[in-house]
Amino acid sequence: MLDFNNYQETEAQINSRIEKIATVPMSEQEKKLAYQTILGCTDLTSLEGNDHYAKIISICQQAKTFSAQGPDIPNVAAVCFYSPFIRAAKRELANTGIKVATVAAGFPSGQIPLALKVAECEYAVSRGAHEVDIVISRGKIIEGHCQESYDEISTLKKACDKAKMKVILETGELENIENIRKTSEVSIMAGADFLKTSTGKIKPAATPQAFLIMLDTIKEYFESTGKMVGIKAAGGIAEPADALMYYSLVKEILGEAWLNKKYFRIGASKLAQKLADEIKRL
Repeated sequence: MLDFNNYQETEAQINSRIEKIATVPMSEQEKKLAYQTILGCTDLTSLEGNDHYAKIISICQQAKTFSAQGPDIPNVAAVCFYSPFIRAAKRELANTGIKVATVAAGFPSGQIPLALKVAECEYAVSRGAHEVDIVISRGKIIEGHCQESYDEISTLKKACDKAKMKVILETGELENIENIRKTSEVSIMAGADFLKTSTGKIKPAATPQAFLIMLDTIKEYFESTGKMVGIKAAGGIAEPADALMYYSLVKEILGEAWLNKKYFRIGASKLAQKLADEIKRL
């Protein structure tokens, strides 16, 4: 039987905390360092129906050449594509240290049988994915079937084998604070290496409010067990100022230990070059 911790924060309290963190002043140098960290923690992403090999290769070339723009500019942490492109991406990014991620488990809806979700994860691993971003069955949480959701995520964790498993909550479909909290706890208990806000396919996608609830859950789990779980914001984050908000939330709630690509990611397709331009400007 899953044992959930009570979460006492109200929507007003969450918004108040976010506003307080957002208004902490940052010097130009602090902003530059933040943007460098964010770019180095970015998953350069394309998950479109019209993706094709030439496009994927072009994105991989972009991913590994940010550092050529200046001595203060890092390359991104990873690329994230649909699974048919895993091997091509791995060949293009060989010996760069940039990870190749993919999505699985019926992305973006999660509405396929568990056996097919397992097969997708196993296929991704067999093709060489370093990271697998899975979607959960949101309906199970909404209906209160948390144990079923736990069992499913645990099964997918085994299917991911040595690949890092990021669990996409799709917080915009979870309806309320309680469901976001429960899903965060279920995912962590079931073996998530990262919690991820959203697929980017619905609105609202990533929100600071949902992100804060996820961060609080990760913090409580760490304080209880000593185990660090990563966090990824994805969906609709297109401007450096927006990314800076998520960076600040991680820094304030989890601390500096999380501000690296091992534990913090931003999923974006349009953000990366803007970050590089801001670093050059500062």
